[in-house]
Amino acid sequence: MHFFRIFLVFYLVVSKKSSNFAPAFVWVGENCPYKQDENLENVQEALSASGQWIEKNQNALTWCVTIIVLVVCGIIALNTYVWKPKAAAAQDETAKAVMYFSQGMWEQALNGDDNECIGFAEIADQYGHYQAGELAALYAGICNYKLGNYEDAAEYLKKFDADDLNIDPAAHMLLGDAYVQLDELDKAIKAYEHVATANNDLITPMALKKQGIVYLEKGDKKAAKKVFEKIRDNYAQSAEAQDIEKYIATAE
Repeated sequence: MHFFRIFLVFYLVVSKKSSNFAPAFVWVGENCPYKQDENLENVQEALSASGQWIEKNQNALTWCVTIIVLVVCGIIALNTYVWKPKAAAAQDETAKAVMYFSQGMWEQALNGDDNECIGFAEIADQYGHYQAGELAALYAGICNYKLGNYEDAAEYLKKFDADDLNIDPAAHMLLGDAYVQLDELDKAIKAYEHVATANNDLITPMALKKQGIVYLEKGDKKAAKKVFEKIRDNYAQSAEAQDIEKYIATAE
């Protein structure tokens, strides 16, 4: 109700009827059966003050309203004519590349077929801000890893960011593997550690075991033993735990 009254004041002022505005409300106050009500008088005073303020600042208010309307219209136009079409295009291109990926045709899936498929690398680069573009980065990372392009694999896998409790750990696991291939062992340990914090009964022991092996390769037996013991104590039912005592003994 207060908003409606203020809007009415603004309308009257902008339409150059503000000169009749104050008397109109005074007239209502004089004939209202509750004219002795102090709250009503306060409201009238507040509305009168609001009218004066709006009249004084009507040019600035008009510009503000115009700018807000233009911004909203611009966002709607971008969403309708730019963002949605690009998101749809990214999904279509991804579907084409997935067909090659599912057949193990890594080169075509990654770089396209010079015909209808542009490949995951191009999709990730062109549509990186869209969900399909982010997923394409993961696919591009996998394809590069399969092709032995470990540096490119790491770059694409770092671009991928997901909240999925299964996909995100798997992506970081492969990122760790790529760093191992590049002999960047500290980065590999960090990637495996990220996976381990997910506390996924399937993938966490896998990451811990890889992390322990990297520690052994670095010559840090103490850290390796600690990781292997964590598998034994916390993931005893996992496949990695079946021969973990052998790794613990190696780290002694």
